This record gives sequence, structure tokens and C-alpha cells, in this order.
Amino acid sequence: MSAPPPALPLVFEPPRRALPPRHFADLDAAGRAAAVADLGLPAFRGKQLANQYYGRLIADPTLMTDLPAAVREQVGQALFPTLFGAAREIECDAGETRKVLWRAVDGTTFESVLMRYPDRNTVCISSQAGCGMACPFCATGQGGLKRNLTTAEILEQVRSASAELRDEGARLSNIVFMGMGEPLANYNRVVAAVRRITAAPPDGFGISARSVTVSTVGLAPAIRKLADEKLNVTLAVSLHTPDDELRDTLVPVNNRWKVDEVLDAARHYADVTGRRVSIEYALIRDVNDQPWRADLLGKKLHGKLGPLVHVNLIPLNPTPGSQWDASPKPVEREFVRRVRERGVSCTVRDTRGREIAAACGQLAAEG
Repeated sequence: MSAPPPALPLVFEPPRRALPPRHFADLDAAGRAAAVADLGLPAFRGKQLANQYYGRLIADPTLMTDLPAAVREQVGQALFPTLFGAAREIECDAGETRKVLWRAVDGTTFESVLMRYPDRNTVCISSQAGCGMACPFCATGQGGLKRNLTTAEILEQVRSASAELRDEGARLSNIVFMGMGEPLANYNRVVAAVRRITAAPPDGFGISARSVTVSTVGLAPAIRKLADEKLNVTLAVSLHTPDDELRDTLVPVNNRWKVDEVLDAARHYADVTGRRVSIEYALIRDVNDQPWRADLLGKKLHGKLGPLVHVNLIPLNPTPGSQWDASPKPVEREFVRRVRERGVSCTVRDTRGREIAAACGQLAAEG
């Protein structure tokens, strides 16, 4: 196997500061109006700035030609501070997959991955710097939680990917909250970000809620709360095993909310939104890939969710030095067959970016 492509050198080293500064993308419509008024600008400037940011994907006021030149610097300092920059970038799949390690103004790092496909363009974004869920097979979980990302830090990952694709004559079509962190552990900021991702310009990026996926390891009360927001995004539950005994170890939050409670919350989400729930299942050799677990998974999902569920089987992307490894292909195929035999839809996820450590947290762990 060929050696992985070299990562680019560090290109952004920010000054250290205690907290990320307030950014235009942190503000809702009322907040934008108040911020513009505080600067002594007429109210319509707030809508202009929103059109520039969400509609034209511009975050640098010096490029906002409908803004008077005399106030651009003032607006930039007050509302468009630098939040982060690319510390490392690495590509694979003939340039179709690009992973970026971002370094924030306080020095913390997080990752996003832009994946181009023939029929869509997807960005996988982070909601936290690190993760506190402590799943032992996950590179992010091994590093622990540094802090929550702000709403603007989440949205800037989306805007950056959108702007890159626009410059290529393409469009961002899908967003998945499957990067670093547990999105529902940063609930308010993630929900605020989703609202702005899905709102039409000038209030948001105008991406369909059906094209946005929010993942969780199973914070059952937050799943129910998210259902009642009626955002109608796709919910992805990282289950990884159907039995509590193993899941207590693989996904430690299971010690608080057991498998059945998580699936009941997922059913509530499906009932309220009418959306099919995705069950994420990282297949790990000799750990959770036994035929009886496939049978139990299919049985539980069919009983709890019926047709409102799909299993997304993920060949594990091992982290360096890890004891965990992906299941052999014959085992994977048998697992899929058995789940489907129970009447549950099941497919294997495309494994993009394996040679560039595209599993969440791997690039941060290296750098």
C-alpha cells in the first residue's frame, strides 16, 4: 500500500485568547439588528450584511461592495473577526476528498471534511473541539473534550466549504454533523446553526433540512427535544451494538440511557418528523460483528422503528496503535444479509479518506 500523501505545513497560528469573539454568524435576526444599531448604522445594513454572508458567502467586509468603504473596517472588527484558520490540509481520492484541521483563536483544533461525489457534495463538520463521550474506538473520544464550538464556528465550516465549491462552479448539497464532538451535547448552538443552515437567504444558507444530518451517540432526552423543534433534519444514532452489555463499554453514555430508551427516543423522532432514522454501526472485528448481534439488531429495530429506520454499516477506520480493526468483508456481507433478513434496510457506507486519517480526530491527534 502506498504511503499517505504528506500533509501541508502549518499555515495558521493565531494569537492566544480566552474565548472566541462574537461573530455575525452567532446572531439571529434580532441580534443582527441590534449589533448594526450599536455601530450607528441604519437598520437595512443588517439585511445587507446577511445577504453578503449567507447569500454571497462573503465574510470579509472589505469585499462587500454595497457597504460604504468608510465603515467596512469598523464592521469587520466588530462583526467579522477571524475565528479560525487552516492549520493543516490533506487530500485524497484524486482531490475529491479534502480534510482540514482548523485552529481556532484560542489554539484549540477541530476538523471538517469536504467530499465531492458525482451526484452531491457533502461537508462533514464538527460541533465540538474534541469529545467527552469517551468511545474507546474513536480517535476524538480518546482525546477528550476541549470545548464546545460557537454557532459561528460551526457555520463558518459550512460557509467555507460552500465558498470553495462555488468557486469551482459547484454547490454544497449535504451537511453532516459527524465530525468531532457530540452535537446534542452542544444543543443550543447546534440547533441555532441548523436553523441558519436551513433558512432561506438572507437568514441562512438555504440548504434543505432533508440534506442535513445530525448525529448522536444516544442522548435520549435531547433526541426527544430535537424532535419537538420540528427541524426535520435526518437523525443518525450511533448505536454500534444492540445489547446493553457491550454498549456500556463501546458507548459509555449507554450507562445512563440504555439501548431500548435510545430507540424509543428515536421512534419519537421518527413519529414527530416523519423522517426515517439512520442507525450508525461501526463494524469492529470480533467485537460487535457476530451473526447473533446482526439478528438482534434487526429484530430490535424492526420492532421499535419498523420501516422508519435504515442501518448504515461503517467499516471501522482504525486509528494508529489501536486494538480495534475493521471486520473482514465476508463477515460484513453476512451481517448485512442478516439485518435485511429481519426486514430492516441496511447498506455499507462508502469509506472515503481512509489513507488521510479521515476518521474523526485522527488528524488532530497527529498534529
